[in-house]
Amino acid sequence: MSLLSVDELELQELARQAILQEYRLPYGETDGMTVDRLAYETPPELLNLVKLAVRVSGMDAGVINIITADQQHQIAAVGVDPAVCSRDDSMCSKVFTSGSITSLADASRDPRFADNPFVNGGIATVRSYASVPLVTHEGYALGTLCVFSPEVSELDVEQQEGLEILARQVVEVLELQFKTRQLVEALEVVRRSNEDLAGFAARVSHDLKNPLTAILGYTELGELDDAVASSGPAARYLSIIRGSASRMLATVEDVLEFSRIGGAISRRTVRLSTLMNAVLQDVLPLSSASDAVIAVQDAQLQVDQAQVTALLQNLVSNAIKYSTPGAPPRVEVVASVGETQVLRVIDHGKGIAPADRQRVLEPLVRLHRDGEPAGNGIGLATCVRIAAAHDGSVSVTETPGGGTTVAVDLGPAA
Repeated sequence: MSLLSVDELELQELARQAILQEYRLPYGETDGMTVDRLAYETPPELLNLVKLAVRVSGMDAGVINIITADQQHQIAAVGVDPAVCSRDDSMCSKVFTSGSITSLADASRDPRFADNPFVNGGIATVRSYASVPLVTHEGYALGTLCVFSPEVSELDVEQQEGLEILARQVVEVLELQFKTRQLVEALEVVRRSNEDLAGFAARVSHDLKNPLTAILGYTELGELDDAVASSGPAARYLSIIRGSASRMLATVEDVLEFSRIGGAISRRTVRLSTLMNAVLQDVLPLSSASDAVIAVQDAQLQVDQAQVTALLQNLVSNAIKYSTPGAPPRVEVVASVGETQVLRVIDHGKGIAPADRQRVLEPLVRLHRDGEPAGNGIGLATCVRIAAAHDGSVSVTETPGGGTTVAVDLGPAA
């Protein structure tokens, strides 16, 4: 075994302190006193592990210590009040980097601790003492799981193994808290990013609408101008410009609507049939042209009426557009209300390949398939936003026998 140089030890300690900062350990703050009560609520998972450690060891008290550069913080304690002391006074600071359990029947007979204030009566009179390092999966020692008593007592092998198991569980809890916090913070970053993106999309879309409207207006005036021969190339060029500008304006309006939708919702009790009546009026030209058959299984929902109407309009329109060629589209809209409210829009058309079912829910993703109308990739992404605003989600599966089923979880009824 090779000895670490002083520089290596210092670097190792700096890395360990960086890990403590990432884990946000210790909890709470102190006022700089030698021994001070910590002001925070101990996580129950940690407190239960300390209680079990005390029971397994038969000791009077137990603590979880987090050891910083200059202090020892008891973030969970049983049998004593959680406190903080200087690292120089700490017993565990002498052994927490050892990598193995320290178990003493009488700490006063050990030269490392005989003069320690926790042993000689300065702070306490510890005799039996056991300390297990809390080591992360990356090998960094955060502190210790420690049990102690003023009575002389020796732990057997099974008791020591029990403490080592509990120490590993303490590390698992601390790492789970760290990873959960990372996830929450990442989700908050994504939320803020989405809000910024939605605001940017709204501003850009608004700025683009005015020039596009002007292009369309002047194009229509040009087509009506007597100087432009209806059969000449200029008329053909104007027609192409008008078609392109119209499609761009429709996309801009969809992006603007996408940026506005979602967010705060106002739930109210409404029947699915009421929502679908509005949807059927909106898709009437499309459904009439294709002889679509749309069936609705009624149910009572508690949702934001305007947003869910927009959601259903998107899904029903897609179901009609992407039907099987040569066959009238058949669409069923059903709802199930239990712990959550789930809408299902079921079609029997071409379907969506398994590899594309998650991708189509993302903004601006278009599936280019022969014989199908071109979309702008906004509709399903809008449905995802509406579902998220209702604390739900959207999933795409295959309809038995062929086709696509879109299930929309709209969260629990209020």
